[in-house]
This record gives sequence, structure tokens and C-alpha cells, in this order.
Amino acid sequence: MAALGWLTPRRRSATARSVLAGEAAAEAARKSASELGEAPTGAAVEAPPEAAEPEFPVPGDHRAAAFFDLDNTVMQGAALFHFGRGLYKRHFFRKRELARFAWQQTWFRLAGVEDPAHMEDARNSALSIVKGHRVSELMSIGEEIYDEYMAERIWPGTRALAQAHLDAGQKVWLVTAAPVETATIIARRLGLTGALGTVAESVGGVYTGKLVGEPLHGPAKAEAVRALAAAEGLDLARCAAYSDSANDIPMLSLVGHPYAVNPDTRLSKYARERGWRLRDYRTGRKAAKIGIPAAAGLGAVAGGTAAAVALHRRRR
Repeated sequence: MAALGWLTPRRRSATARSVLAGEAAAEAARKSASELGEAPTGAAVEAPPEAAEPEFPVPGDHRAAAFFDLDNTVMQGAALFHFGRGLYKRHFFRKRELARFAWQQTWFRLAGVEDPAHMEDARNSALSIVKGHRVSELMSIGEEIYDEYMAERIWPGTRALAQAHLDAGQKVWLVTAAPVETATIIARRLGLTGALGTVAESVGGVYTGKLVGEPLHGPAKAEAVRALAAAEGLDLARCAAYSDSANDIPMLSLVGHPYAVNPDTRLSKYARERGWRLRDYRTGRKAAKIGIPAAAGLGAVAGGTAAAVALHRRRR
């Protein structure tokens, strides 16, 4: 921590939380991947012509891996919003609370910035939802919700990019602010290696209502990728990362092969200025209109799928 001495106490604290969150995510990702064994490659997906990159990925380069953001990169919309719909269907909360959640997400989209007080309030209410619930319970619900709301929302083009890395013999990881349990379900269903996600504390298989570090968003994603690369013996200069959001510039900047996929305006401009590769699989009007993106910290919070909603526990 001595290297952080030039920072203000508040900045040092935020950086330390990002590092902690990243390290916890990397540890959880490697553990879940190990428990699952060698990840299946999944059904082959034919890549559209624009996704073909003859020189990359390099077959047999085991010091390379690929890191994919989830919301609006791999999947249309926000994973946590879709899980929230599933939880509403199962009477976890009321209609007015669902509307409040949707408004919070829309506000984040329109404002384009994160109000720390706003995000902390959302985070705390989300953690209150999962507190006392068993991890296994929410994992089981998450499996059902994936089939109901998410399976048909995977972008075929991005899925083809991931498949190219798998076919080259490389590992492919999701990196998301969504709960690690939720992200792991999605990664497994897609035949990917595993997932880096927000880690919520649990004791004896029951959520305590606390996070380990902070939501895996922005700089914390970069720390998670850095930690996982060190543990896996990867060379980041030979790795690839894919995202739609300027919030993920720290992660994209870590690797030698950054891709902007379905990019927002800021990321598109940033990527073009630096000569990064761009891929856009949206059709019609701007796909920013499709779904509701996860707000940083809001989307992170739950160590189980109930964090999807960032709402108060349903009154009984």
C-alpha cells in the first residue's frame, strides 16, 4: 500500500477496495472453474464476416485469454435487470418497486454519471435483499431465470468471437459487475471457462449482506483481470478484452488486443482515436435503446441473483 501514499485517504481507500474486489473475483472465478472442470467449448457458432480475424486469436497460445464484459457486449441489456424480472415473477418484491428499479437504471443511462450517494443507496438496499438467503437458493433461481429471459438475448456476433478463442484453445472469461454466482451461470451455459463478478460475503452458505471489497466495476474489473492473469500465468499483451462501455477502458487498456463491441459514444470515440478494433452487432436504431444497462455498483451488489433489483425487501 506504500505505493498509494500520494493519493488522498479517500482515493487510497477506493483503490484498496478495487484491488480487494478484483482479487476476490479472481479467486472465486478460479475456484468455480476448477469445480466445473475443463469447460466445454459449446456448440460451434458461425462468425459473421466482419468477425473474422485470420491473425487473431493465435491457435495454441496458452498464455493468451479473452475477457468479455457482459451487459450489451455479450447480451442485450443488463443481466441484472432480466434477473430482476424473474424475481418479480416469483414475488420477491412489488410492482412499484420494479418500476423504481427501472427508473434508477434509466436515470443512470440519461445522466451518464454515477452519483456516489445514489449508488450507495441502491447497493445497500440490494444487499438487504440477499441477506439471510442461501447461495444455493438463488443459484437455483438464477438457472431458471437464465432460460426464461436471457438465453435468447445473447449477441450471436459476440458469441462467435468468444468461440474463436475457445477454438484456438484459449480460456474465455466473463468480467462483470453482476454477482459472481449469476455470471458463473451465464458463463457455464455459454460453454465459457468461467466468470469474474462481484463477490458478496457468505457464511455457511448464507449471505451476510456485505460485499468483499466493492462492486466489480471500472477499475475493479481491471484489477480482477490483472489478478487472474497473474494466477494463470497469462501475458496480458497477448490477451484480448471486449466491452461496450467507456467505464471499461481500464480493463481494455490492460490487454494487447482491445475490442469495442456495440460501443457507447465515449468508447467509440476513444477506440477510434487509438486504433482499437470495433464490432457492432446492433441493428435498427442505436442499441443503446435495447434493454437497460447495469449501473455500476447497483448491478454489482448481490452475491446472488436478487441483487438484480436494488430494491427494498418485500414487506410481509
